[in-house]
Amino acid sequence: MTKTAAVTSPSARANTASTAAVKTSPIVGAAGWHIQTVDSGGDVGSYSSLQLTPGGWPAISYLNWTTSGNQSLKYTYKDASGWHPETVDGSGNVGWHTSLQLTPTGSPAISYYDVTNKDLKYAYKSPTGWHTETVDSGGSVGQYTSLQLTPAGWPAISYWDQTNYDLKYAYKDAAGWHIQTVDSGGQVGSDTSLQLTPTGWPAISYWDYSNHSLKYTYKDASGWHNQVVDSAGYFVYDTSLQLTPAGWPAISYYDSRNGTLKYTYKNTGGWHTEVVDSGGNVGMYSSLQLTPTGWPAISYFDETNLDLKYTYKSPTGWHPETADSGYGMHTVGINTSLQLTPTGWPAISYEDETSRDLKYAYKSAS
Repeated sequence: MTKTAAVTSPSARANTASTAAVKTSPIVGAAGWHIQTVDSGGDVGSYSSLQLTPGGWPAISYLNWTTSGNQSLKYTYKDASGWHPETVDGSGNVGWHTSLQLTPTGSPAISYYDVTNKDLKYAYKSPTGWHTETVDSGGSVGQYTSLQLTPAGWPAISYWDQTNYDLKYAYKDAAGWHIQTVDSGGQVGSDTSLQLTPTGWPAISYWDYSNHSLKYTYKDASGWHNQVVDSAGYFVYDTSLQLTPAGWPAISYYDSRNGTLKYTYKNTGGWHTEVVDSGGNVGMYSSLQLTPTGWPAISYFDETNLDLKYTYKSPTGWHPETADSGYGMHTVGINTSLQLTPTGWPAISYEDETSRDLKYAYKSAS
């Protein structure tokens, strides 16, 4: 990951900027949801990861379980003629923990876990087709991948080293892949979520199993800086990280002890944690996005009602709503991935666990 200029760390940048946790313009919050079945060819849709193309079309990476029990990595995108699913990697059992990014021209790049070889893998598409690479094969590595692309277009990935119970980070530049151990203090590093500052420094949220705490780390010129965010002693799952316009971290996550969706953000006063939704057992598979002015929006699973839910924050508080309902009998909303359109409308990819389908929900004014 080549850097051409010095950059201030995510926490330090905000010391010279606005310290407001949220800004002035709320997210769009009206009208209705539209539900689409994207792929119903077998058992599909686990570990979905959504991005929107420069033209606003959805693109999704996901896992496919074939009828023979094998697993493959799939990718689909939508245009005016409909959805176009394709197989990216079918070599062995692959495709867990997918994370999708798109280049500025719309070409897909995906990080994922190779179950057969227990390796971290990376795939990208060029005019000649798909290209796959093994990134890290040192033991059982590569679960809970989170991919970002640097300003120069190089891939950077956070992931879990299951053999050593460490949080790891890999980035690529002209010299090849570079592997770093970020945190090795006990059993740490699952449920990772990666973001990059505008000039390429990484920041990661993750779970510390040994201490049952949510952790956050960022890197600057002096190295990695690991922090405990929430140490209440419960299991923390499905962390999702974003950086505010001022450079502060914001994280959504699931509190398994209390069955609640939580959200935390940092400013000059430290970390501030709030319960977002506590209506039953809610908050698994959270996916966080921020509007350009800093308002949080989260997609997640309501296990009590078996529904896909979505919430956003405005000056009057949080506004949870049901995006797709299983009506207590049909399980929808597993493995959610959220993106926001430039005007603030939400779009979500997720798994219909009962039908074993990949689904897509979006909200609009009509």
